[in-house]
Amino acid sequence: MNSDCLFETERLLIRRFELEDAEDIYDYLSKEEVVKYEPYDILKPCEKEEEARYRKESDRFLAVVLKSSGKVIGNLYYVHVEPEHFLTWEFGYVFHSDYWHKGLATEATEGLLSYLFNKKNAHRVIAKCNPKNSASWRLLERLQMRKEAEFKEAAYFVKKEDGSPDWHDAYLYAILECDYYEKM
Repeated sequence: MNSDCLFETERLLIRRFELEDAEDIYDYLSKEEVVKYEPYDILKPCEKEEEARYRKESDRFLAVVLKSSGKVIGNLYYVHVEPEHFLTWEFGYVFHSDYWHKGLATEATEGLLSYLFNKKNAHRVIAKCNPKNSASWRLLERLQMRKEAEFKEAAYFVKKEDGSPDWHDAYLYAILECDYYEKM
């Protein structure tokens, strides 16, 4: 395994971001279909270096890199949920649309679950998604996570033309340590 990697899978290296990833970050975050359900707008060319710096300095983001080419094709996000002694982690993911429907998001998130349960001693891992994002909740179900809640009008990322919030619902999925090891 590459010494800069947190973990690797059959086709992917998962590592911290580097400043040199700016162009690859721009390549996927500049696509409207990629950021449609994210709390931010498409990335502009003038923002790519700043975004690479932010991701490099953050402990929350991991670059998803194709072993075959070294290209960053997306990112994983993870954070220790308060209170920390509950041993709960939340994760998310964003992938370049050119790499959708190839099993790469499943491969990366399976690797992240393994990392969280085996290296971070997670008791519970959660993920949230917009119910309209069927690709996302289907991925969570492929990971054998359980849908535990549907929150109505839980958040908004944009405002309507009149300035009022454009609320959206959210699903909450989770998997416990015992369930994770049982499925293995």
